[in-house]
Amino acid sequence: MPTPEQNLQALYRELDWLYAVIQQVIASYLKHEGHQDHWLDIRPPELMPEQSEYERQALDWQLDTFERLALALALAPHVRPEYLDVFLSVNGTTDRSFSEFGGYSDKAFSGFLPTGQTLAFLLSANNPELRLEAMRILAPSHRFAAEMVITLEQSDDKLPLLSGVWSLSQQWLQLLLTGEKIRPELSPAFPASPIVTPLTWSDLVLDHHVMSQVQEIRAWITHGHSLMRDWGLARKVKPGFRAVFYGPPGTGKTLTAALLGKSTGREVYRVDLSMIVSKYIGETEKNLGKVFDAASYKDWILFFDEADALFGKRTAATSSNDRHANQQTGYLLQRIEDFPGTVILATNLKANMDEAFTRRFQSMIHFKMPGATQRLQLWQKAFEGVCELAGDIDLTKLAQDHELAGGAIINVLRYCALNAVSRGKKQVERDDLIQGIKREFRKDNLTVQFN
Repeated sequence: MPTPEQNLQALYRELDWLYAVIQQVIASYLKHEGHQDHWLDIRPPELMPEQSEYERQALDWQLDTFERLALALALAPHVRPEYLDVFLSVNGTTDRSFSEFGGYSDKAFSGFLPTGQTLAFLLSANNPELRLEAMRILAPSHRFAAEMVITLEQSDDKLPLLSGVWSLSQQWLQLLLTGEKIRPELSPAFPASPIVTPLTWSDLVLDHHVMSQVQEIRAWITHGHSLMRDWGLARKVKPGFRAVFYGPPGTGKTLTAALLGKSTGREVYRVDLSMIVSKYIGETEKNLGKVFDAASYKDWILFFDEADALFGKRTAATSSNDRHANQQTGYLLQRIEDFPGTVILATNLKANMDEAFTRRFQSMIHFKMPGATQRLQLWQKAFEGVCELAGDIDLTKLAQDHELAGGAIINVLRYCALNAVSRGKKQVERDDLIQGIKREFRKDNLTVQFN
């Protein structure tokens, strides 16, 4: 694995190339000495994946020369800010800065912050047709934006699009310098976060019929690309797989989603619906777009919990708020249908879901309350390797007599373990279990009798 010193040296080499390009572009544009030469003749450094994280990433992404220049430009303020000082030059004709150079000034930073216009100038100042390459790289659908490597940060919607700062994220800067893997952070601008579990596929306890439906999704995640590409299924069906998980809380919907990802080598991201619903028209769509774009590149599984918040039964659009809500729902449904990966929507009540939406999903899986056989497995797996059970505890009878979901059984385990450790022992007493079960039933205002 490359050391931080190797990573830094690779960035220095790339930025030395950027500096040479900047000098040549400006010389050609202002007809200075050497203006007849062209920046494309300045070869970028050769990439060696084992030498640095930057080189490994550039090769993995198959960046072309224009994209490497764009990435180097975003890196420069963090690593070699002095290389951009030439853009601070004053135009002798207007006695102010060159507007075509772009750039942004900030009180806290005396140097030059590149904008989208800066990139457009570098690529197309002397070759106008290359402006199309700049627009390709600056597009929201490009990998840089989709994976939140570089953003075109707009301070005001009224300003020209290319006036936004061409800004490298702190997380990606850290990766390129240290090699430390990064994940997008949950925020209103990126309303999704990873869900993980220490459990394995063998820990999943589901009814046989439910498990067979889940296995179908697992098979698609594993073999879907091959079926679409090699078997020609892409000519017959839309890409991706869309499923709805419904049933009472604690029955394994979220755990199943997490294990589908873990067992197939995919990351699972839970979309926070409370964050994406914005009162500002267009903001919800923009925030959702970032999640879907990133997921498309990363091959994530997207998990929408409490999905009826957006996919509930629609009301007549009698007000602007209703129309806005329906617009958001329509946008989300369209993105889900066009998403080439796996999307799972979860809800406690299927009845709350609009049938017009659910008909578009390949799978509707009902996570029922576990039967006695499944409950016994859940009790056994919960306490296995954690606590010792007193001799008078009969898990088989507990499983037969008390209808509890897996989530509730884990809550009982936590309660029992706390009581046991408070006594300085690892043994769980029968009274611990009884009190723990009673606590779970009281949450639903129910009482339970024990013999």
